[in-house]
This record gives sequence, C-alpha cells and structure tokens, in this order.
Amino acid sequence: MHDHSHAPSAKALRYSLLATFVYVLVTLFAGLRAHSLALLSESGHNVTDLLALLLSWVAVFIQTRPRSATKTYGYHRAGVLAAFVNALTLVVIAFYIFYEAVERLNHPVQVQPKIMIWVAVAGVLMNGTISWFLFRAAHDVNIRSAFIHQLGDTLSTAAVIVGGLAILLTGSYWVDPALSIGIACLILWSSLGIIRETLNILLEGTPRGMSVELIVSSLSAIAGVNDVHDIHVWSLGSDSHALSCHVRIDDMPLSESEAILRKVTDLLARDFHIHHTTIQFENALCTIPHSCVIPIGVASAQERPGSVE
Repeated sequence: MHDHSHAPSAKALRYSLLATFVYVLVTLFAGLRAHSLALLSESGHNVTDLLALLLSWVAVFIQTRPRSATKTYGYHRAGVLAAFVNALTLVVIAFYIFYEAVERLNHPVQVQPKIMIWVAVAGVLMNGTISWFLFRAAHDVNIRSAFIHQLGDTLSTAAVIVGGLAILLTGSYWVDPALSIGIACLILWSSLGIIRETLNILLEGTPRGMSVELIVSSLSAIAGVNDVHDIHVWSLGSDSHALSCHVRIDDMPLSESEAILRKVTDLLARDFHIHHTTIQFENALCTIPHSCVIPIGVASAQERPGSVE
C-alpha cells in the first residue's frame, strides 16, 4: 500500500474554509442590503462550498487512516464519497437558483448595483486565491471537486461584476436573475462532471484515460509472456489504481518466473501508475472464461500457478 502525504491538501482546505466562511457572511448581508438575487445566490452557493470544503477536509484525514483486517485497502474512497456528496449538493442548489431566478424574471426586484460590484470584486479576489491554493494541491478527485467549486465561484462572481455594471448603466434589473441562471448552469455543468467520475470509481470502472487494450498489448510484449487475459482494472481512489489478471507463461519453476513477474509489475507501475497488482501465472491454455482452471497433473506442486500481490 502506497501512502501519500496529505499535509498540503489539509492546509489549503483549512485556509479555504476560513476565507469562505467570512465571504458567506459578507455576501448574505450585502445581498439582503442590495436586494440582489445574484449575490444571495452567491451566498447560498458559498454555503454549499463551505460544507463541501469541510467534507473534503474531513475526508483527507480519513484517507490517512491505516488499512485494517476489515478495510484491507484502507480508506482511499473516503475522498471519492466526499466528492460525490459535494456534487449532489451542487445539483440541488443549481435547480433552486433556477427556480428563484424564474420567479425574479416574472416579478422584477430593484437592486443596488454598486453594492453588487464591490462585494463581487472582493469575492473574485478571495475565490481566485483559494482556487490557486487548491489547484496546487489538487492531486485527487476530492480536492479537485473543491477546486472546481471555487473556480466556478470565481467565474460566477466575475459575472456578477459585469451584471452590476450593466444594471448601473442601463437600469435593466432583469440582468440580476439572468446572471443567476448563468451561475446555476455553470454549477450544474461542473457538478455533473464530478458525479460521472466518482460514480465510475465507485462502480469500479476502468480509470479515466486508461486503456485496457493498451495494458494487455504492453504486457504481452514482455519476453516470456505468452498471453494476458481475465484482466480487471479499477480505482481505489482517484490517484490509486489496482489491477488483477492472469498471465500465461511457459512451464517453469516459480523461482524462474520471478524475473517475468518483476518485469510485469515494473511496467505497470512505470507506464500506467498501477501499484496494487494481483498477477496469477498459468502455463496451460485457459478454456473457461473469467475463471481459468489448470487441469490436475499439468503442473507439479512446485510449479502450480501462484498469485502475487
């Protein structure tokens, strides 16, 4: 099991939590004062960001817990679950903003654009800084989901500045709910991407950007490997992958097959960043799909297929 240092991630999340909490209070007060749905939407969105950051921060520490007899792979998927929950909350808040924006379009409310602009400027500076810190620590889907939250905030807050200027110059108050719809679309788009990725991990799908066909062809090119089959590749977490497969080799003692095994595991680690492997060696042609059985008598007790993890 390969452990990774989560100190930079925890530090970035801790600072992000504090800054986001302060900004939630500012946007809530300013939104009520300016009667701006765009600012109130930002405040509500930032509340979900606050919860998302808190969930990600907790998940970072859970991931560091050692593996046990009941959790043999450890807690890698704690961060994946946190990202999945975060994305679901964003979908809910996006549809709520849609609803409120339609209500505002049907019943326009006068807003104070100057307050919108100044609060949004502060928001761009804060969210931009947080996004930068999270981007530097975004090595897995958990931190990346928090980063997308903050990047979306930065872009949507910049849109509030543009909207405030448009209202100030034209007096068109419909711009405020229209901006809210744009913010909701951005939130929905970013959250659906995280949901797709986390569901793929939770359903043990092939990791994003990884080709099983390429893995098989690469392993088959190793000297001594006659065939590769019954291969499974999945993710333990967003930055930790596992593989199991059957490899057919010539009839030889296990002591001689060690060199082939080393080449297989080295290639998987070097070219595909797969460090958790279960390789079963066989020396007879597999006739049963997904469950290769070597006939009795084909291999001696010393030469029976073994599995190495």
